[in-house]
Amino acid sequence: MLDPRGLFEVQATLPEFRRPVLVHALDGFVDAGRVTGLTREHIFGTCQSEVIVTFDADQLFDYRARRPEMVFKTDHWESFAEPRLAIHAVRDAAGTAFVLLSGPEPDTQWERFAAAVELIVRQLDVQLVIGLDSIPMGVPHTRPTSVIAHGSPRELVSDYNAWLGTVQVPASAGHLLEFRLGRAGFDSMGFAANVPYYLAHLDYPEAAAKLLDCVARAGNLQIPADALTEAALSVRGEIDSQIAAAEEVAALVRTLEVQYDAIVAGRGNSLLADGARLPSADEIGAEFEQYLARQPRPGETQPD
Repeated sequence: MLDPRGLFEVQATLPEFRRPVLVHALDGFVDAGRVTGLTREHIFGTCQSEVIVTFDADQLFDYRARRPEMVFKTDHWESFAEPRLAIHAVRDAAGTAFVLLSGPEPDTQWERFAAAVELIVRQLDVQLVIGLDSIPMGVPHTRPTSVIAHGSPRELVSDYNAWLGTVQVPASAGHLLEFRLGRAGFDSMGFAANVPYYLAHLDYPEAAAKLLDCVARAGNLQIPADALTEAALSVRGEIDSQIAAAEEVAALVRTLEVQYDAIVAGRGNSLLADGARLPSADEIGAEFEQYLARQPRPGETQPD
């Protein structure tokens, strides 16, 4: 592996930290309901921040797979949306400093990237690393948003319900980062918000508010969530109105409610069977479309 120090540059002058928390919220992996993005945007919108570490995107970004946009104006190129992967120093409502890693998930050199972040964690004397995700799951929007909590050591997440057993999932740079830091002896954890799969293509601020609450509690931070809570109430009203007008979707929601309530009451084990593979967002979306296609249209009867 090439020297990980060649991947990043630290600002010459750093703010004063007292064993900060590091939160990572990268783009590129599954972000159902755009929950990770909403959470990250809310933090930047409500807290003061400054860039303290920049990564060399040219070494980590596949431009042909995720082509950045450029603006052409009349007779010249006006701008280029340069990929930016960086760590920001952020201060919460009480003035407590923490750091936030954001930007595109690296396309290459994951191990070197994880080693680079470990060097930064050591330099900043980070006390806890928290990763954010959101995944489409078979849960109803009529129940409180649940999160899948994971971490090393396991005591970090002992207060959270286990929604999954043993499953296979597509890897991400953030997952690998948590795994490598945990193996290196750092306290490293993550939260994945469970987003109703029939809403995965919409902005879902209720789950973002839940993720923000998890981060605040785990990191002992104060980040007001008022804007997300207000947005969640508005979105919930729109969702309820649309589902009320679509009986086939309403029936699906009732089925998911029964499954959810059974798990909460201890009559079910998990959202997926042990050994199962967590389906991708595209697979879940296709399954939902097939479900709707099988439903009778108004005036039709369900075939035997």
